[in-house]
Amino acid sequence: QVQLVESGGGLVQPGGSLRLSCAASGNVFTINVMGWYRQAPGKQRELVAAIFRGGGTNYADSVKGRFTISRDNAENTVALQMNSLQPEDTAVYYCNIAWGRGAAWGQGTQVTVSS
Repeated sequence: QVQLVESGGGLVQPGGSLRLSCAASGNVFTINVMGWYRQAPGKQRELVAAIFRGGGTNYADSVKGRFTISRDNAENTVALQMNSLQPEDTAVYYCNIAWGRGAAWGQGTQVTVSS
C-alpha cells in the first residue's frame, strides 16, 4: 500500500509564494512520474506540473515561469514552489505519483490566494 502525505498549503496574498511538499511511503520502488494537480470549485481537476524520473518536466501554460517542480528520487518526495501567486491559483492541490501499472493520490491541500 502506498501513502502520500502533502504539506505546505495555506492562505497567501496575491504576488506571494508557497511551497508544497509530498512524501511517498509504502510499497513504492521506482516512481516514474510525480506531479501536482489542482481542482478549483466547479472546475475539473487539471495538471499543474509533472516531473519524470530522469528530470524532465511538464507545466500547465498558466503556471509556466511562476511554478517550479522538483523531486528527490532517493527520498521519494516531490515539491512545488509557487511564486507570483494569483487569485486564479486558488484550488485544492493534489500530489500524484505513477509507477509501473500503479498510481496514487494524496489527500489534497488547500491553497487560497486572496487579499
